[in-house]
Amino acid sequence: MTEVFVVNSGSSSLKYQLVNVVTGEALVNGLIERIGEPGSKVKDHAAGMKFALDALGNGHDITAVGHRVVHGGTFFTEATIIDDDVENKIDLLSVLAPLHNPANLTGIRAARKALPDIPHVAVFDTAFHQTLKPEAYTYAIDAHLSSVHAIRRYGFHGTSHRYVSQRAADLLGRNLADLKMIVLHLGNGASACAIDGGKSIDTSMGMTPLAGLVMGTRSGDLDPAILSYLHREAGLSFDDLDTLLNNQSGLLGLAGEGDMRDVQDAATKGNAQAESALAVYRHRIRHYVGAYLAQLGRLDALVFTAGVGENSVELRAQSLAGLEGLGIAVDPIRNAAVSKAERYISPDESPVAVLVIPTNEELEIARQTVAVIGA
Repeated sequence: MTEVFVVNSGSSSLKYQLVNVVTGEALVNGLIERIGEPGSKVKDHAAGMKFALDALGNGHDITAVGHRVVHGGTFFTEATIIDDDVENKIDLLSVLAPLHNPANLTGIRAARKALPDIPHVAVFDTAFHQTLKPEAYTYAIDAHLSSVHAIRRYGFHGTSHRYVSQRAADLLGRNLADLKMIVLHLGNGASACAIDGGKSIDTSMGMTPLAGLVMGTRSGDLDPAILSYLHREAGLSFDDLDTLLNNQSGLLGLAGEGDMRDVQDAATKGNAQAESALAVYRHRIRHYVGAYLAQLGRLDALVFTAGVGENSVELRAQSLAGLEGLGIAVDPIRNAAVSKAERYISPDESPVAVLVIPTNEELEIARQTVAVIGA
């Protein structure tokens, strides 16, 4: 079993990749956008799936399909072979991820119809964080309401955090079970994760992917009373507030640009709003690094990953500046080196290894798919 077809279905998009699990190579990859939109040649996800499979061409032996699913709730603690019951549970969990689970489910149904004779596996973003203890996932609100409405911290980017933590252990030449690390997944969406012995013990995203770090268009943490205040004083409806926090906040709200590269470019030109936005972004990162160091008790490695984490030299250096007393330091020459490889960016003598590890969620999904099928 070597070739796994990995599917990441959005509401109007279909991202796919054919992965050789043995070599880790992406044999084919593609992205279909504007599905079902006016003027699009791809009328629905079934048509998109046919287009994707046609793009693979001949000569491939797909042995399984791995699907990214954002929210597994408390139903799913690991990757799971998809049957009708699993589909129904993913549908039920749409109330917790209304923008993601319905889209993921549409892709699953299209793929199962197009490829009915091979196993399909759901790999959940939330599953990695099911190792959180109750004190880490419980919100201090009415316990009955929490129970009835499944309110708790779930965490996200779990596939990335799992992949990156194992790669970090491999780069360090140590057993993952012996390591304490913090992984910073910094992209348009961003999250921090404290990982002890390969298990997530705390993570910055919460019941939804809105909490935690500053993101491209999402606010991250804020005082919840701000919402009721804006509702009363500014006349914002609940839909307005949802749009504000998810689509008009973060870097976009602070600096007028949601892309880190644009914000950094504006800051270098002296734009005060951009400079302030970056300061807030860095402050939030340091807040979580300090908090997770306290939770872990010691730190063996701190890892940057995802688009911003892998590519922003300035952000990495400035976010960790002044933390030498905690054993965390960045070597300026190593940090500035242009590379797509997994690498150290800390000095040799540093007690904490600071690493850059490119994430590969598709490969992780493919590997988990094979593991489930094999089991």
